[in-house]
Amino acid sequence: MKRRIAIIGGGLAGIAAAVRIAEAGERPILIESRKRLGGRATSLTDPRSGATIDNCQHVLLGCCTNLIDLYDRLHVLDDIEWHRTLHWTAGGREAPIDTIRAGWLPAPLHLARSLRRMTILSRDSKRAISRAMLRMMRMGEHGRLAWRNRTFGEFLNDADQPLEAVRRFWEPIVVSACNMSVDRVGAAFALHVFQEGFLANKWSYTMGLSRVPLARLYDSVASEIEGTGGELHLGISAKAIAFDGRRITGVVTENGFVETAAAIAAVPPDRLEKLCSDVLIRYDIRLQSLGRLQFSPILGVHLWFDQHIMPDDLPHLVVVERDIQWLFNKGVASDGANRIQHLHAVISAADDWMALDEDEIVRRTMNDIHHVLPRSLGLEPIDARAIKEKRAAFAPLPGIDAFRPAAAAEYGAGTGVDNLFLAGDWTDTGWPATMEGAVRSGYTAAHAALQRLNTSGAGESSRVDPSSAARGGLVEDVPTGLLARVLGLR
Repeated sequence: MKRRIAIIGGGLAGIAAAVRIAEAGERPILIESRKRLGGRATSLTDPRSGATIDNCQHVLLGCCTNLIDLYDRLHVLDDIEWHRTLHWTAGGREAPIDTIRAGWLPAPLHLARSLRRMTILSRDSKRAISRAMLRMMRMGEHGRLAWRNRTFGEFLNDADQPLEAVRRFWEPIVVSACNMSVDRVGAAFALHVFQEGFLANKWSYTMGLSRVPLARLYDSVASEIEGTGGELHLGISAKAIAFDGRRITGVVTENGFVETAAAIAAVPPDRLEKLCSDVLIRYDIRLQSLGRLQFSPILGVHLWFDQHIMPDDLPHLVVVERDIQWLFNKGVASDGANRIQHLHAVISAADDWMALDEDEIVRRTMNDIHHVLPRSLGLEPIDARAIKEKRAAFAPLPGIDAFRPAAAAEYGAGTGVDNLFLAGDWTDTGWPATMEGAVRSGYTAAHAALQRLNTSGAGESSRVDPSSAARGGLVEDVPTGLLARVLGLR
């Protein structure tokens, strides 16, 4: 008999958990309150134009092994365009553009030549950055964790980083990856980004962008789930997690009761807290620190121009010392009368922008675009949309890992519910709030649920891949064949 496992939340964590449970031969019941999958990494229909646009530009890197694995399982990896060259600029009258690309040297020295050639950095800054990178290489994971209660700004100060290096190199990367400034973000999170994304191997920094609207990446999820007798419930809100004093018995939804052998909660912590009764929260210590997690916002600004202002061979720009951190070239399309270029600006750690109206957001964004794209001078967009994600990511503050809950309660210890599992980038993944962290949490929760049900003897054993079991369900390395396929792309 196949067991029903309810998954609350259809973001990347919930999708990852559902796919792995379906592959194990069980019946995932995926419940999502929205009518589209993807959570914060999805698309929406613009109410003014009717066009499908992404809520914000989401990026994966070569080090995101589990996200790559999920895309491969969903058969959409060919929809990801890989960029092995990253473009940087400080703007100005000449708008010089630097590039970062792996050279012939092996990792972790593969980016050294590009760093030496960057015109936006002085020689002293380049030397300081190299010294700090060497220190990161030597410290490893153990040394990184020693900094978990301090800020990355403190690390940079301890590493004698000049202000120019902080503003033009460390800050753009950290704000983009961690959604928080170097002076606030926990040092362990930022160090993780550089150790895994820049130093691990020659392609870990490589950037992947979806060629299609993000929502289309999840088109095969329904068939993956339903192929094993599972169910996908879109536009259905979960109201409560049913707890009988010992175990989770099901999920109460607006359409009725979903009975389940286990439940995976893959929703944000504030949403999870509302689904849990006071009795359940008292029973499970993992639920007692949900209120300690804070959030940081992201702002995505879509802009359309009736003139070509960003060259076709410039797919993106990392912008330093400006309010926007990234500018993406979404291509040129025709509306019948005009050829319209679509650009997308991203502002991470956008706390100061949340109270602004759309007109002011567009005005400030255009100031930065005029600064970095000379062709835009004197022009304004013919249309624009500002999309605010006020609770886009948990705030990776120093020491917050102590309050990030594990996927599973310790079995039989009486400190948590044995058949309740937690997923989401905010859980104890070891990663900051990224798509990779979300998928890791989903894989881990699914693995834990399958193993726990087998341990408890509840029904027929699931078909769990032994190699997956040894890894706790995670994929630490991309298979060689898949790696060759990815590297063969742009």
